[in-house]
Amino acid sequence: MTIASNDARQGASLLYRTMRDFVHSTDDTLPGKFEITKEGIVLDMMAPSGRHELTALRLRKRLEKVMPEEIVAHTGEPDVEDEPEGIMRRPDLMVIAEADMDVDGSFDPRTLVAAVEVVSRSNPDNDWRGKMRDYALIGVPVYAVFDPRTGTGAVMTDIHPTPEGPRYATRKDFVYGEDVTVAGWTISTEGLPRYENE
Repeated sequence: MTIASNDARQGASLLYRTMRDFVHSTDDTLPGKFEITKEGIVLDMMAPSGRHELTALRLRKRLEKVMPEEIVAHTGEPDVEDEPEGIMRRPDLMVIAEADMDVDGSFDPRTLVAAVEVVSRSNPDNDWRGKMRDYALIGVPVYAVFDPRTGTGAVMTDIHPTPEGPRYATRKDFVYGEDVTVAGWTISTEGLPRYENE
Protein backbone atom coordinates (compact mmCIF):
# COMPACT_ATOMS: atom_id res chain seq x y z
CA MET A 1 0.00 0.00 0.00
CA THR A 2 2.80 2.45 0.85
CA ILE A 3 4.57 1.55 -2.39
CA ALA A 4 1.47 2.36 -4.45
CA SER A 5 1.09 5.63 -2.58
CA ASN A 6 4.72 6.54 -3.25
CA ASP A 7 4.35 5.48 -6.90
CA ALA A 8 1.27 7.68 -7.25
CA ARG A 9 3.09 10.66 -5.72
CA GLN A 10 6.12 10.10 -7.95
CA GLY A 11 3.85 9.81 -11.00
CA ALA A 12 2.05 13.03 -10.09
CA SER A 13 5.35 14.79 -9.52
CA LEU A 14 6.68 13.60 -12.89
CA LEU A 15 3.48 14.74 -14.63
CA TYR A 16 3.73 18.14 -12.94
CA ARG A 17 7.39 18.58 -13.92
CA THR A 18 6.52 17.62 -17.51
CA MET A 19 3.74 20.23 -17.59
CA ARG A 20 6.07 22.82 -16.02
CA ASP A 21 8.76 22.11 -18.64
CA PHE A 22 6.17 22.55 -21.39
CA VAL A 23 4.93 25.86 -19.93
CA HIS A 24 8.49 27.19 -19.63
CA SER A 25 9.32 26.07 -23.17
CA THR A 26 6.41 28.10 -24.55
CA ASP A 27 7.36 31.37 -22.82
CA ASP A 28 7.42 34.10 -25.48
CA THR A 29 6.88 31.58 -28.31
CA LEU A 30 3.10 31.00 -28.20
CA PRO A 31 0.35 33.56 -27.69
CA GLY A 32 -1.37 33.73 -24.34
CA LYS A 33 -0.37 32.87 -20.80
CA PHE A 34 -0.05 29.30 -19.50
CA GLU A 35 -0.53 28.30 -15.85
CA ILE A 36 -0.75 24.93 -14.11
CA THR A 37 -3.81 24.29 -11.97
CA LYS A 38 -5.18 21.27 -10.13
CA GLU A 39 -6.96 20.32 -13.38
CA GLY A 40 -3.91 20.71 -15.60
CA ILE A 41 -2.67 23.46 -17.91
CA VAL A 42 -4.83 26.55 -18.37
CA LEU A 43 -4.29 28.90 -21.31
CA ASP A 44 -5.57 32.45 -21.42
CA MET A 45 -5.46 33.07 -25.18
CA MET A 46 -6.11 36.79 -25.10
CA ALA A 47 -3.25 39.18 -24.47
CA PRO A 48 -4.20 41.44 -21.55
CA SER A 49 -6.05 44.53 -22.72
CA GLY A 50 -4.93 48.04 -21.96
CA ARG A 51 -7.67 48.37 -19.34
CA HIS A 52 -6.55 45.14 -17.67
CA GLU A 53 -2.97 46.40 -17.48
CA LEU A 54 -4.07 49.91 -16.42
CA THR A 55 -6.08 48.38 -13.56
CA ALA A 56 -3.03 46.38 -12.41
CA LEU A 57 -0.84 49.50 -12.63
CA ARG A 58 -3.25 51.67 -10.62
CA LEU A 59 -3.66 48.98 -7.97
CA ARG A 60 0.13 48.58 -7.70
CA LYS A 61 0.66 52.33 -7.28
CA ARG A 62 -2.14 52.68 -4.74
CA LEU A 63 -0.96 49.75 -2.65
CA GLU A 64 2.67 50.85 -2.68
CA LYS A 65 1.64 54.31 -1.41
CA VAL A 66 0.17 52.82 1.79
CA MET A 67 2.44 49.81 2.40
CA PRO A 68 5.77 49.88 4.26
CA GLU A 69 8.77 50.37 1.97
CA GLU A 70 9.97 46.79 2.42
CA ILE A 71 6.68 45.41 1.01
CA VAL A 72 6.09 45.68 -2.74
CA ALA A 73 3.21 45.12 -5.13
CA HIS A 74 5.06 43.22 -7.84
CA THR A 75 3.74 42.64 -11.36
CA GLY A 76 5.42 40.18 -13.68
CA GLU A 77 7.64 37.17 -13.27
CA PRO A 78 8.51 34.75 -11.78
CA ASP A 79 5.59 32.43 -11.14
CA VAL A 80 4.29 31.36 -7.76
CA GLU A 81 4.82 27.63 -7.50
CA ASP A 82 3.95 24.79 -5.13
CA GLU A 83 5.37 21.65 -6.71
CA PRO A 84 3.94 19.18 -4.15
CA GLU A 85 0.43 20.52 -4.91
CA GLY A 86 1.15 20.62 -8.64
CA ILE A 87 0.23 24.31 -9.01
CA MET A 88 2.07 27.11 -10.78
CA ARG A 89 0.30 30.48 -11.10
CA ARG A 90 1.33 34.00 -12.08
CA PRO A 91 -0.84 36.56 -10.26
CA ASP A 92 -1.36 39.93 -11.91
CA LEU A 93 -0.04 41.49 -8.71
CA MET A 94 1.88 39.88 -5.84
CA VAL A 95 2.13 41.65 -2.50
CA ILE A 96 5.41 40.35 -1.11
CA ALA A 97 8.35 41.45 1.03
CA GLU A 98 11.20 42.58 -1.17
CA ALA A 99 13.53 40.27 0.78
CA ASP A 100 11.36 37.25 -0.19
CA MET A 101 11.91 38.02 -3.87
CA ASP A 102 15.62 37.24 -3.59
CA VAL A 103 15.30 33.62 -4.75
CA ASP A 104 16.30 31.47 -7.69
CA GLY A 105 13.28 30.23 -9.60
CA SER A 106 9.66 30.69 -8.61
CA PHE A 107 8.33 32.43 -5.52
CA ASP A 108 7.15 30.31 -2.60
CA PRO A 109 3.40 31.04 -2.36
CA ARG A 110 3.60 31.07 1.43
CA THR A 111 5.82 34.18 1.26
CA LEU A 112 3.10 36.18 -0.49
CA VAL A 113 1.13 38.59 1.65
CA ALA A 114 -1.60 38.67 -1.01
CA ALA A 115 -2.33 37.71 -4.62
CA VAL A 116 -4.35 40.20 -6.68
CA GLU A 117 -6.02 39.33 -9.97
CA VAL A 118 -7.71 41.54 -12.55
CA VAL A 119 -10.42 39.42 -14.16
CA SER A 120 -9.69 38.48 -17.74
CA ARG A 121 -12.42 39.20 -20.27
CA SER A 122 -11.64 35.92 -22.06
CA ASN A 123 -11.67 33.52 -19.08
CA PRO A 124 -13.34 34.98 -15.96
CA ASP A 125 -13.92 31.55 -14.36
CA ASN A 126 -10.16 31.13 -14.09
CA ASP A 127 -9.99 34.17 -11.76
CA TRP A 128 -13.26 33.64 -9.88
CA ARG A 129 -13.08 29.86 -9.41
CA GLY A 130 -9.79 28.21 -10.32
CA LYS A 131 -7.48 30.77 -8.77
CA MET A 132 -9.68 31.17 -5.70
CA ARG A 133 -9.36 27.42 -5.11
CA ASP A 134 -5.65 27.19 -5.98
CA TYR A 135 -4.45 30.21 -3.98
CA ALA A 136 -6.12 28.88 -0.83
CA LEU A 137 -4.72 25.41 -1.51
CA ILE A 138 -1.13 26.69 -1.75
CA GLY A 139 -1.41 28.97 1.29
CA VAL A 140 -1.73 32.51 -0.12
CA PRO A 141 -3.43 34.22 2.87
CA VAL A 142 -5.30 36.94 0.95
CA TYR A 143 -6.79 36.79 -2.55
CA ALA A 144 -8.29 39.95 -4.07
CA VAL A 145 -10.23 39.96 -7.35
CA PHE A 146 -11.01 43.10 -9.37
CA ASP A 147 -13.51 42.60 -12.19
CA PRO A 148 -13.53 45.30 -14.92
CA ARG A 149 -16.46 43.54 -16.62
CA THR A 150 -18.83 44.36 -13.78
CA GLY A 151 -17.05 47.04 -11.74
CA THR A 152 -17.08 44.76 -8.71
CA GLY A 153 -14.65 42.59 -6.78
CA ALA A 154 -14.02 40.63 -3.63
CA VAL A 155 -11.29 40.03 -1.07
CA MET A 156 -10.95 36.48 0.28
CA THR A 157 -9.22 35.69 3.59
CA ASP A 158 -9.13 33.21 6.48
CA ILE A 159 -8.07 29.91 4.93
CA HIS A 160 -9.70 26.97 6.67
CA PRO A 161 -9.82 23.21 6.05
CA THR A 162 -12.75 21.65 4.18
CA PRO A 163 -13.31 18.10 2.87
CA GLU A 164 -12.28 19.37 -0.61
CA GLY A 165 -9.10 20.97 0.77
CA PRO A 166 -8.24 24.41 2.17
CA ARG A 167 -10.65 27.21 1.19
CA TYR A 168 -11.13 30.89 2.01
CA ALA A 169 -13.72 31.28 4.79
CA THR A 170 -14.30 35.03 4.50
CA ARG A 171 -15.33 36.95 1.40
CA LYS A 172 -15.86 40.73 1.36
CA ASP A 173 -17.48 42.00 -1.82
CA PHE A 174 -17.11 45.57 -3.07
CA VAL A 175 -18.15 47.77 -5.98
CA TYR A 176 -15.85 50.14 -7.82
CA GLY A 177 -15.89 53.52 -6.11
CA GLU A 178 -15.67 52.04 -2.60
CA ASP A 179 -12.52 51.74 -0.54
CA VAL A 180 -11.22 48.18 -0.25
CA THR A 181 -8.81 46.64 2.26
CA VAL A 182 -6.23 44.17 0.95
CA ALA A 183 -4.11 42.50 3.64
CA GLY A 184 -4.57 45.38 6.07
CA TRP A 185 -3.97 48.23 3.61
CA THR A 186 -6.94 50.27 2.39
CA ILE A 187 -7.01 51.73 -1.10
CA SER A 188 -9.58 53.47 -3.28
CA THR A 189 -11.21 51.75 -6.24
CA GLU A 190 -12.29 55.10 -7.66
CA GLY A 191 -11.37 55.56 -11.31
CA LEU A 192 -10.49 51.94 -12.06
CA PRO A 193 -11.26 51.30 -15.74
CA ARG A 194 -14.09 49.09 -16.98
CA TYR A 195 -14.11 46.93 -20.09
CA GLU A 196 -16.27 48.38 -22.86
CA ASN A 197 -19.49 46.66 -23.97
CA GLU A 198 -19.98 44.89 -20.66
